[in-house]
Order: sequence, then structure tokens, then C-alpha cells
Amino acid sequence: MKNLKLLQYLIILVSSLLLTNCTNDYIAIPGADGKDGIDGVDGIDGADTSAEACISCHSNSHRDPIYAAYNTSFHSKGLTEGAVNYAGARASCARCHSNEGFTDFMDYGFVNPTGYYGLSEPELVINDNGTPDDTSDDYPEVDEYGVPIYSNNPVPVVNPITCVTCHDTHKSFDFENDGQDYALRGLDPVTLITDGTVIDYGNRSNTCINCHQPRRTGPTDDGSGTFRVTSTHWGPHHGPQATLLEGIQGALIAGSEGYPGVGSAKHRTDTSCVNCHMGETESQDPAGHSFIPTETNCTSCHDSGILTQGVSGLAADMATLKGLLENVGIVHDDHPVKGTYSVLEAQAAWNYLFILEDASKGVHNPEYAKALIKNSIEALQP
Repeated sequence: MKNLKLLQYLIILVSSLLLTNCTNDYIAIPGADGKDGIDGVDGIDGADTSAEACISCHSNSHRDPIYAAYNTSFHSKGLTEGAVNYAGARASCARCHSNEGFTDFMDYGFVNPTGYYGLSEPELVINDNGTPDDTSDDYPEVDEYGVPIYSNNPVPVVNPITCVTCHDTHKSFDFENDGQDYALRGLDPVTLITDGTVIDYGNRSNTCINCHQPRRTGPTDDGSGTFRVTSTHWGPHHGPQATLLEGIQGALIAGSEGYPGVGSAKHRTDTSCVNCHMGETESQDPAGHSFIPTETNCTSCHDSGILTQGVSGLAADMATLKGLLENVGIVHDDHPVKGTYSVLEAQAAWNYLFILEDASKGVHNPEYAKALIKNSIEALQP
């Protein structure tokens, strides 16, 4: 019995030493023959699963600069200040605005259908649209920022996006043959929320597509040539980057500018997102976890002003389109205005919000962005 207890203590001691090694800088342990304690035969399938191989990434000296850079990013704040509290807990938003929502969606394919709340379930304020006996045209009330209004005070129980939101476990330790997966979730091709289109940027960039995609499709004719905007939050939402890069889901209004083919953008490569947003960086962000492209990322192909000015002429065209949309009344202060409009007006507004919300100033797909905006201007000009 004493021997069994001694064995148990030894197992606990060895386990604690292993855990310590996985979170600190590597220190070679002398072996009995005078060699480092990690020397020996490689692991299964020739993969290097030695402690030294793991410590090269899982060490404080490697991770501390990454933490510092990540804390400057929008991802660390739930994408916008405070968004993790109101969006991170809501079932319709949680998959991208909270750790719990994203990891549940990656692990199980769905989020908690009731959201992530503690003390009480949220009860939406519903607008009956003046027809209390007809629920077919009811919709949730939102405030001036597009945030749903609740009749009670639900308490969110969620955390912002952290390291473990995107990073889980390695699919394989045989990096030489299988490639370095960086223990990322969501490496598989992504099926878009809106229409089932599948996009595959190859490996690491696929993780990004899961959230950087629109939440709804563009306006369609209601049968009488009009379209109804029911929310000040209408539009592609804040993440249409993948679809702009792919060259899809803009409203293809006929005009003098031709639309480039789907998938033809020069930035659309097998490592589209990580090449620019996590490529060569400045010294204070050695691993690219601020996700902000630097001039170093861009100037091999572009002039140095590309980051601040965007695609040549696009800013002026966006200002022109904004003025036309404000004259129509469908856009005010870069937000859609609830009401009924012609399909053409709604499509032009969609294109404006699409390029605005992408936030790359057209860089993700210059020719497609310019065509969407120029043709929208032509459609609205007298």
C-alpha cells in the first residue's frame, strides 16, 4: 500500500514538471549519459514531439509579445468596445462576438440557441407593425445603434475572444509532412451563412472567413419594384471582407463599369488573410497579432499611401454616393434609415455599406469595389 502511494506521488510530481515545462522557456536537463534529457528517438510517424519542439512556441518569451500585440486588436475587445456584453451573449451574434459562441460553433456546429445568459433569459421588445393580429410582419425593436431592446435585463455570461478562441489543439505534430496548423480551429473550407457558398482560402485563412462574412444578402424586389429596410442595422453587417475579396454578394447594378470575375482579385490567394494581416511586421508586433497590416506588408506591390488612402479615386466616389443616398433618405450618418425604397436605391445603399463595412478602402478587391460604387452612382444620378 505504501509503495502504491509513493508511486502516485511520483506521478503527480512528474506531471507537474511537465506542465511547468509547457509554460516556461526551455532549459535542457542533463541525461544520464551526459546528453540533454530530451535526446532520443522521434515520436510517432517521425514527428518531433520533444519538449524542446513544443517550447519553441509554448514559452513565455515567445508568447508575451503576442499577448501585448493582441491586446491592441479589435478582436480582444469583442471586436468593438462593449460588444461582447450585448452581442457576445445573443444566440444570433455569439459565434463571432464571444469566446463561448465561437468555440461552441467550431466544436459542435451551433451555438446555445437561448444565448449565454446567467440570471434571466432575454425577452425582446417586438414591434407588431401596427397589426397586432398579424405576426407575419413583426420585427424586434432596436435602438439607434441597431442593438435589440429587451423588456427585462438579461445578464451576459461570456468572455471576449482570447487565444483559446482561435487556437485549440494540433491536428498533427508531423509539421514537416502535414504543415504547421498552429493549432487553429476552423481550418476547413467555410460555408457562408447567407447562401451556402463554400470558400476555401486554404488552411490558416479559413479561420478568418468564419466571421468575416455578411450576415444577410442584398435587397430583392418585393414584387412591386420596392424593398423595405426594417432596421438601422440593415446591410451586410461588419464583416463582409471574405465576400469582397471573393468578388461576390455585391449588388451588380448595370453600368459603365464591368465586374471582374469571381475569385480573380490579386489578393485572393491560398493564404489571403494571413499574408497581409499577419505577414512581416514591425518589431513591437513580431507575430502579427494586432492584425493590422503595416507598410512592410504592402509596399512590395503598392505605393506607401495605400494604407491611409486606399484605392485611387474610391474615397471620392464613396463621398459622392453617400450624398446621393442621403438625398434619397435611405442613409444618414453612414447608417441605413428604415423605410420603403425602390430596389435600385436599396441596391446602391447596400453597395455603399458593403464597401464601408469592409473597411479596407477597396484594397481587398479594387476593381470589384470601384465597379460597385461607380455603377451605383450612375444609377442614382438624374
